[in-house]
Amino acid sequence: MKQHFIIKDNQKHLLLFFAGWGMDETPFLTIHPVDKDWMICYDYRSLTFDASLLETYSRITLIAWSMGVWAASQIMKRYPHLPVSQRIAINGTLYPIHETKGIAPSIFNGTLHGLNEQTLQKFQRRMCGSTDDYKAFQATSPQRAVEELKEELAAIQKHYCSLPPSDVKWQKAIIGKGDRIFLPDNQYRAWENQADSLEQVEAAHYQQELFHTILMQPDTDTSVILPDSNYHTASKLIK
Repeated sequence: MKQHFIIKDNQKHLLLFFAGWGMDETPFLTIHPVDKDWMICYDYRSLTFDASLLETYSRITLIAWSMGVWAASQIMKRYPHLPVSQRIAINGTLYPIHETKGIAPSIFNGTLHGLNEQTLQKFQRRMCGSTDDYKAFQATSPQRAVEELKEELAAIQKHYCSLPPSDVKWQKAIIGKGDRIFLPDNQYRAWENQADSLEQVEAAHYQQELFHTILMQPDTDTSVILPDSNYHTASKLIK
């Protein structure tokens, strides 16, 4: 796993972000949270995590997206002593390869075995939701080779099949109504009794405005509103 500081100003508060499969720091470099250091984690070919890099922080806000939700859950259960004050999941579940709670195994296997430059572009187009958002994503897309991404996807499958589920609890799960990777209904089923609240927003799987809003919002803000106000919220406590 790569752990990259986008901001390291010796703050006491760390924003710790677990990105999705195939990512690096490039799409997130324009996000500058205030009064926090922030680290992005990606490349889940290995789940090795250097917790010593977090020793100086008295407070950690954990936000994870897509496959990063599962990866973060696996990592955090190893380090229960970390001072994590908030956990927010975006468009992901603890069951990334699952017929009804994640990505269907047949689709996951098809993506893995058929991955090449062309199919990766198709995946990214589906991930972004619209043609305009896909074009914007291409301008800041991750700088990683397809073979490396294929290795990562295979490793995720291997780790997921061999590791027991994590029991780490999340305060909030944010579900994009337009997510075509982790289907919204699957996310709802997956988060039953796993998150304190759910919030539904008008967003694709990857939505740059959504990341800016969540990663830069004050910790006391518990709602998510997209900048263009094109949103719908359906927050509820899980009983």
